[in-house]
Amino acid sequence: MNDNLCFLNGEYLPLSKARISVLDRGFIFGDGIYEVTPVYGRRLFRFDEHLARLQRGLDKIRIANPATREQWLQRCRTLVGAVGNATGADDQVVYIQVTRGVAPRDHVMPEGLVPTAFMMSNPMKPVPAELRHQGASCITARDFRWQRADIKSTSLLGNVLARQMSADQGATETILFRDGFLTEASSSNVWIVKDGALLGPPKSELVLEGIRVELLRELCEEVGIAYNLRPITEADVRSADEVLLSSATKEVLAVTKIDGEVVGHGAMRGKPGPVYAQLYEAYQQAKLTMSI
Repeated sequence: MNDNLCFLNGEYLPLSKARISVLDRGFIFGDGIYEVTPVYGRRLFRFDEHLARLQRGLDKIRIANPATREQWLQRCRTLVGAVGNATGADDQVVYIQVTRGVAPRDHVMPEGLVPTAFMMSNPMKPVPAELRHQGASCITARDFRWQRADIKSTSLLGNVLARQMSADQGATETILFRDGFLTEASSSNVWIVKDGALLGPPKSELVLEGIRVELLRELCEEVGIAYNLRPITEADVRSADEVLLSSATKEVLAVTKIDGEVVGHGAMRGKPGPVYAQLYEAYQQAKLTMSI
């Protein structure tokens, strides 16, 4: 475990020295919100979009934001600089977590608590080149998580169990279906390509609004790919021309096998497809222009 600099409740200190009360509601209930922001060349990617989602999550569970945009930005830059200097990593992942704070254990939300604010940054682990070239293998499962997946809550046991299912089989992700319709994966948004168009599930309480949802819409418009959010059945996924994952750390990644069955048709069967290739290249360009 690394001992990089972190931020906790107004103080910068090594991770090994960071302490919270066992009565923190984040520890007791998972009563908090988190955000993960990628960093390229020590510059924060889509920072304002990530911060806006953090605010939406805090609003949904009625926690006051404990910092301004400028304070969050300065803290991020301080940690990125410190971790970069200590490790040599210019590409990192910043983690922000805000919990309701410390209180006697009670399910009711106490008023007047001081939120606990924690931040850290770690070197980014890029997708291995071989996985980029060959595409990812995924499994599928019933979406057994709670019904407010739109809240980026620290209560992630359902996601942990779903991801472990694929890890146990040596797969990259677990693609989830609820009542026969695609929601997302354990830690990624899921997309399909049909007749050259990129399709994703509609926005709802059952799907986290990934930052890459709007980003991919912008990239599709830029490169001339049709884009639509609509209900997607399990049959749609299994018969798709391409299947893609997107997340802060995966960026956009092709899926070439689902439950042991090869994805795609014709010459591109079982290979990353042309829409993935276009979006991946457009994403690399966006990293140069959408970071601060």
